[in-house]
Amino acid sequence: MAGLEQTLADIAKAIVDSPDEVRVTKEEDDRTVTLTLTVAPDDMGMVIGRHGRIAKAIRTVIKSAAAGTGKKINVEIR
Repeated sequence: MAGLEQTLADIAKAIVDSPDEVRVTKEEDDRTVTLTLTVAPDDMGMVIGRHGRIAKAIRTVIKSAAAGTGKKINVEIR
């Protein structure tokens, strides 16, 4: 699961102007893993994209990467 956190951080750092402010935290229970992505306020639009397209793509990539884990993955952007 640590690979998912790093993958999410790498994706976010590649698209924002302030990569030093990208943070990923993980909350895990028996069935779900919630990854929370925090970026600088000025970079929120870049991470979300028009009509949420980039955010949806990020979630799709992370869920695909976690397909073999047997847990449900949630990605929150703050």
